[in-house]
Amino acid sequence: MADKVAFITGGASGIGAAFASVLAKQGTAVILADRQLGLAEEVATAIVQDGGQASAVELDVRDAAQFQRVVDETVARTGRIDYFFNNAGIGVGGAILSYTLPDWYDVFDVNLRGVAHGIQAVYPVMCRQGSGHIINTASIAGILPTGEAASYAATKHAVVGLSKALRIEAEEYGVRVSALCPGVIRTPILTTGKYGRMNLKDEAEAKVLELWERLRPMDVDVFARKALREIERNKPIIIVPSFWRAFWLLERFSPTLSLWVWGKMYGQFRKELEPYRLPKS
Repeated sequence: MADKVAFITGGASGIGAAFASVLAKQGTAVILADRQLGLAEEVATAIVQDGGQASAVELDVRDAAQFQRVVDETVARTGRIDYFFNNAGIGVGGAILSYTLPDWYDVFDVNLRGVAHGIQAVYPVMCRQGSGHIINTASIAGILPTGEAASYAATKHAVVGLSKALRIEAEEYGVRVSALCPGVIRTPILTTGKYGRMNLKDEAEAKVLELWERLRPMDVDVFARKALREIERNKPIIIVPSFWRAFWLLERFSPTLSLWVWGKMYGQFRKELEPYRLPKS
């Protein structure tokens, strides 16, 4: 019997899969919830073959009714949820001038509505238990200025604010809440994720990855181990890799200087992406 139960959205790849692997090694039973059911099942199988407890379930976080049903079925089977990683996310890359309304709505539906759907389904379970930890995956883009990803940054700023508000309320019920703000981590989200997209020419992907490399992406398994240590310490805002905290401090103490620094960096990236812009319609 597992010591604890973790429910992880976006569990088929990236940060979600890495958390599942590390937690399973620690004796936690993990439920991998993802639209990519086949891939989630592969991750779960690998965990089981390595001696852990894992299962996969199909979940589109945009569907509140499905979210509630999957959570109810999980609790009926396991009796509890100790960790809830509200982690599924996508991005749309490109300048705001390249956006269409679906670019905004698609990201909002997954990154913000999906997070709200998860809280609606899982938070009452934890309140009844009198324990549990909700970890909402935001991003360093949720606390810093970010060009070429406006809809993503907007949702991640919202997730940070939501997490802070929920943390205050949840303390009364013995429930912990953290906002997870990864820096640049080597996962599919660097090119917007499985269901995201870039409003750039197809050949831009290699260039985008080259630009990200300058920001020293962290290996996702290293990230998961470091982040879990911060989760166990019940940090309200978790920033990994740790060197990104310096930029967060700059943003807090001098927003004007922070905008200047990130504006300079964006200006360089913008120039290098110019050949990959789509023709204006």
